Amino acid sequence: MRTPASTYRLQIRPSFTLHDAAALTGYLRDLGADWVYLSPILTAEEGSDHGYDVTDPSSVDASRGGAEGFAALSKAAREAGLGVLVDIVPNHMGVASPPQNAWWWSLLKDGRSSRYAEAFDVDWDFGGGKLRLPVLGSDDDLDKLEVVDGELRYFDHRFPLAEGSYVAGDNARDVHARQHYELVDWRRADSELNYRRFFAVNTLAGIRVEIPWVFEEDHAEVVRWFREGLADGLRIDHPDGLADPSGYLARLKETTGGSYVLVEKILEPGEELPENFDCEGTTGYDALTDVDRLFVDPDAEVQLDALDAKLRGAETPADYQAMIHGTKRRITDGILHSEILRLARLVPESPELPRQEVADALAETIASFPVYRSYLPYGKDVVVESVERAAQTRPELKQVLEALLPLLLDAGSELGRRFQQTSGMVMAKGVEDTAFFRYTRLGTLTEVGADPTEFALLPDGFHERMVHRQARLPLSMTTLTTHDTKRSEDTRARISVISEAVPEWEAFVDRMQELAPIPDGPLAALVWQGIAGAWPASRERLQGYVLKAAREAGNSTSWTDPNEGFETKLASAVDAAFDLPEVTSALEGFVALLDPYGASNSLSAKIVQLTMPGVPDVYQGTEFWDRSLTDPDNRRPVDFERRRAALAALDAGAQTEARDESAKLLLTSRALRLRRDRPELFNGYSPVHAEGPAAEHLLGFDRGALGMGSGAMTLATRLPRKLERNGGWQGTFIRLESAVRDELTGNSYPAGEVQLARLLLRYPVALLVPMT
Repeated sequence: MRTPASTYRLQIRPSFTLHDAAALTGYLRDLGADWVYLSPILTAEEGSDHGYDVTDPSSVDASRGGAEGFAALSKAAREAGLGVLVDIVPNHMGVASPPQNAWWWSLLKDGRSSRYAEAFDVDWDFGGGKLRLPVLGSDDDLDKLEVVDGELRYFDHRFPLAEGSYVAGDNARDVHARQHYELVDWRRADSELNYRRFFAVNTLAGIRVEIPWVFEEDHAEVVRWFREGLADGLRIDHPDGLADPSGYLARLKETTGGSYVLVEKILEPGEELPENFDCEGTTGYDALTDVDRLFVDPDAEVQLDALDAKLRGAETPADYQAMIHGTKRRITDGILHSEILRLARLVPESPELPRQEVADALAETIASFPVYRSYLPYGKDVVVESVERAAQTRPELKQVLEALLPLLLDAGSELGRRFQQTSGMVMAKGVEDTAFFRYTRLGTLTEVGADPTEFALLPDGFHERMVHRQARLPLSMTTLTTHDTKRSEDTRARISVISEAVPEWEAFVDRMQELAPIPDGPLAALVWQGIAGAWPASRERLQGYVLKAAREAGNSTSWTDPNEGFETKLASAVDAAFDLPEVTSALEGFVALLDPYGASNSLSAKIVQLTMPGVPDVYQGTEFWDRSLTDPDNRRPVDFERRRAALAALDAGAQTEARDESAKLLLTSRALRLRRDRPELFNGYSPVHAEGPAAEHLLGFDRGALGMGSGAMTLATRLPRKLERNGGWQGTFIRLESAVRDELTGNSYPAGEVQLARLLLRYPVALLVPMT
């Protein structure tokens, strides 16, 4: 199996095709990347900018360069010495436009008799033999249907007609009644839908890759890539949605010749990847969480809790566990209620198991889950503990819960399987997409895959986790920014400085609430952290971000029931950052306070991520400062020519300072090149400890297999503002067992005691290698 030393993620889309990626391979080689890592490239919904809504798994998307473009990219990658990793989407297909998806079109046209009826996950009996499609503005809109060119039309929506279901002159509403599908009010999706989706996205329909022929047809093109040597590895999107993740991974390994495979799996604190997962690891959210918390001051927790309580108008800060229980129940009783009801229908109804109480008990159990899903029988304890927790919360459901437990533990039953597929949906929508926009004491903590109740991580705790990572998952990905992160790495690095400047942060928020009030205190904290983290940013970017954040939080407005008055006030607050001099001045003053320490955090986090155990990924463009917010803001175009020119200048001897954007490029390129060209320096892990009054401000480790001094040594600065206010390094030093050279500055240091003030004079980080 070929494995990467590192990867570089590119977002392939109509505006940046596979041909464009092919032209970039020389730059990626020069940067030091080992593999190019592509977003989904199979044919997707026309106009899709992300590619996760695949409509035709048998072809590479023509708008993204097609098969020719992929061949060109692969050829260019090989010539540059790069491997190729591709993101694929086995859980669902895009069905927003039925004519674009032959599988879905066949299902709608022929219903249960369609060849693809088995491929999609439909509860036909619940729909009275029909597939319910929530596309109408209201049920009265059935009168707006038309039959045009042998199709049923609803404005721009097109649907097929069953054989013999239309005769010229028939009323369109009557024709609709003869179809294998039923068009319904979109609001009915919450409780009456009868097909499995990706989360609550009606236009992404789940498919059943556990069925052999579905797997084969869905993966035929992917398998071709490996048969013809076009790809080397795969990233698997949302494996938690699959009926049998471990079985899927085993079959994928077999059909791709044992290729390198990563899964987009979120591991909660203390959770391990199931041992029967035949893959090399995760896509790195767990690593991101560990790195971020190194740069949060643990002493700030009490202060930020007090400010959170103040902004909420409460005596105590938000109770996160109570909050996520509530947000998960909001999801089970709202946008994913259809999924809960489908589970309930699988439980034989009896006096001991009445349907309504069963649905309530299932929802309560899922709301009590501490992780995304169980993997029976591997996750049996999770189910048992969640049922027990649900019974404690809702004692009136105890008997129903006890009766349900053995049914939920039956991995071979449809209920047991579907329950596992559903819990992750609820966690994602209730926690990531709701609670993370409500729990706002420090934005760094609410990143995908994180538990924000873990406030900070001290170096000793980090070292313990890295020793474990090196032993357990040395080929798992590490990352700081992805297409899914809610804030990019540099935005979070700046926000983390707030933990070292709580009084200034509180004064700034108070001032903003006077000058540009947002009538939702917790949201105001999130908004001004985001704006300060991303500043300078365009008005359009910030308006898009705050509106999405407010609707996701769902406290003062929502996607389905927008509060126009609140949203107007929210927009006015953002406008004030540009239009009111007092607000602009206060914002820029606060950003100026954070920025130098944010830059230090950025470089420190990056050097740690690039050199820690695992396979580091660089998300497109983040070799320069990148202060993005949540998608689609993090998919903006990247100016690669500027980066290419800056890298050439650095290689020609150009100098850079710690706050220059080229400093991050220097660090990224030197770390990536070292990992690619000197792999023997990255075979182990041991902590490097400083001695002296500022020792707590150093995070250091040696990656040599033989211990201290035998491999690449990383040094990074923690809590830089506190370090400066306490007088700097003040004689703090490390002991070197042999002479070393810093890959970033070119400076050499002899064995023995070396002052950190000397080592970290130009940059807050160092990358030391043994001198031969």
